[in-house]
Amino acid sequence: MLTGRSVPSQAGTKQQNYLFHLDNLSVEYGSLKALKSVQLTIYPGEILFVTGPSGAGKTSLLSVLGGHLEPTTGKAILPHQRSSKHFVSTVFQDLRLLQKKTCEDNMWMAYDASIYNSKNDFYRDLEDLSRMLQVQDFLGRKIEDCNGGLKQKVAMIRALLCKPTALLADEPTSSLDKDNSYRLFEVLNHYNHKKGLTLVWATHNKELIKQFPGKIAHLEAGRLVYSGHACFI
Repeated sequence: MLTGRSVPSQAGTKQQNYLFHLDNLSVEYGSLKALKSVQLTIYPGEILFVTGPSGAGKTSLLSVLGGHLEPTTGKAILPHQRSSKHFVSTVFQDLRLLQKKTCEDNMWMAYDASIYNSKNDFYRDLEDLSRMLQVQDFLGRKIEDCNGGLKQKVAMIRALLCKPTALLADEPTSSLDKDNSYRLFEVLNHYNHKKGLTLVWATHNKELIKQFPGKIAHLEAGRLVYSGHACFI
């Protein structure tokens, strides 16, 4: 799922170089309090793992960061509000792929003539990512005929092909084995180092977190109880 570029906001905090800023933010669904007074700032180029048990608020947090969910109280300052150059891609747990279309067709949904010089340039990136994630032999397969792991890879490739400023991913390795999980994160780590991609990744995979540099935002019952280095794991 993609959030559009828009007119910059005049809002800010004391530290103006942030990318995302949540200020005393809460989200309620009726009587359910999904997020409670969350204070969180994410800076350009950071890798942030969002952790916590099921129901802790991870999906709600990513939905707010992606601009898909309005806070009940508090403030969310998001990248596309601050600059029209910023763009955020979100990979949800349900992946939101077109089931009757092929893997390649779904990837082509990311094509934007304003960020690619030509369709040939886009296709080169598509081929490169497909090779890195080992899906090049399945481009012509319909999504409805793919297993869960292949679907997750297609969704991630589509998100990266948008050339986002930040990528938000909700449990993107839930259907991947250990080797494929590491391969996916190695690709994302490459994009982080080479292209400055900011990555926010909700996961239960503690072994993955230990293998790669990054920070942690740990949620418990909707509250942010820890934000800092991965030594917490």
